[in-house]
Amino acid sequence: MPIPPARPLLLGLAMWSHNHWQQSLYGTGCKTGDRLARYAEVFDTVEGNTTFYAPPAITTVKKWHQATPDDFRFTFKLPATITHQNQLMHCDQLLADFFTVMSPLELKTGLWKIQLPAHFGPQALPALEKFLRKLPAHLTFGVEVRHPAFFAKGEEEKALNRLLVDQQANRIIMDSRPVFAAPPTSEAVIDAHQKKPHVPVHAIATANNPMIRFIGHPDDLSNDAFFANWLKRLPSWLADGKQPYLFIHTPDNNQAPELAIRLYRQLQQQVSLSPQLPDIRLPPEAEASPQFDLL
Repeated sequence: MPIPPARPLLLGLAMWSHNHWQQSLYGTGCKTGDRLARYAEVFDTVEGNTTFYAPPAITTVKKWHQATPDDFRFTFKLPATITHQNQLMHCDQLLADFFTVMSPLELKTGLWKIQLPAHFGPQALPALEKFLRKLPAHLTFGVEVRHPAFFAKGEEEKALNRLLVDQQANRIIMDSRPVFAAPPTSEAVIDAHQKKPHVPVHAIATANNPMIRFIGHPDDLSNDAFFANWLKRLPSWLADGKQPYLFIHTPDNNQAPELAIRLYRQLQQQVSLSPQLPDIRLPPEAEASPQFDLL
């Protein structure tokens, strides 16, 4: 059995390797091959998106395992061959092969992500139900949908949520309001506007590990108004005994570590009762930087 993470809420970023973090998250002298280990000293989860494009080599998976402590939690997307090309159908062998390659990290993977394309709509719910029913029962899954009908608060969305509750699958929540509130005046914001889904935020926990992907505004303080609702919802989930995953992005992710910890500290102030949220901090030299604005 996996060792449960010590923290009631898992905080992470969209990646663990980013050149801009050399002087902040990693610190001077950190080699590229040591970035995951250094990242895991600060954050306790990460989005593993590269698996969407192709499964890694098993030797790489073993290196990721060796670089992280027992209570670290990855989240990995299922390959696009399963979710997009095959639409969750006729993919038993692809799924088995993927889990075989990823097996060294099975105990360290907190959430396996099923990201579905925008054209995967209500008519495909039977395929999703069949797929979820044959997944390994001891693993935890999250589903991210993008079809407009699943955000319309109608019968189609209710059917999706009932299915996820019945199968104990988490609905992954994309909060892209901050980045879409930013004017498209930089290459990073323009790219985010083109690639990120612009969907309503429906903060529902269909299982025990609700996952939030917060796509931040490039202006640091502009994020606070959008995060205010999460300062209410997350403590409520924690009080109910749920263990949320909170991932913080920014358009270029250059200041994502600083934003993540600043917002997390706001959340700490809201969680005054059990479970307490332990401190998370960057290396001392990073927090001393004028770019890191402490609360």
